[in-house]
Amino acid sequence: MRHTISVLVENEFGVLARVAGLFSGRGFNIESLTVAETLDPTVSRITLVTRGDDQVLEQIEKQLNKLISVIKVSDFADSPHVEREMALIKVAADEKSRAEVMNIVDIFRGKVIDVGPQSYIIEVTGGEEKIHAILELLRPLGIKEIVRTGTVAMHRGIQVLGVRDGREKAA
Repeated sequence: MRHTISVLVENEFGVLARVAGLFSGRGFNIESLTVAETLDPTVSRITLVTRGDDQVLEQIEKQLNKLISVIKVSDFADSPHVEREMALIKVAADEKSRAEVMNIVDIFRGKVIDVGPQSYIIEVTGGEEKIHAILELLRPLGIKEIVRTGTVAMHRGIQVLGVRDGREKAA
């Protein structure tokens, strides 16, 4: 099963390596990984996507919660949430293909953020399926390079993954 997991951690040296080590130690691949500061610059949010057995991932979550630098762990698998990622796609764009590239970009509500004599750089944001779909349409036109941010996720509604009362662990 696919799992999107967010981990609030102290923003300090080595935390990411310890978190990633728990996954590799259990034989799980991290398919996507993003890390950035939160509203509080002393706290970072790690969002990662992995696939695996629910029981083993439950054990990993418990081990993550035992790490001193981990503040809170949330698996989005069973809760309503929004996921997005951003991709920059460099695609060949000559006189013959420019109009077709622009039509595809418009359909996916993307943006052309750089125009060169032989290429466009396209920015597109959306769910994993949307990114895959635009890549499939652009592939025959000549994709030169792709850079993706990885998945970020947030609970729907009023539920938040945040720090409460300083650095207490979530129950």
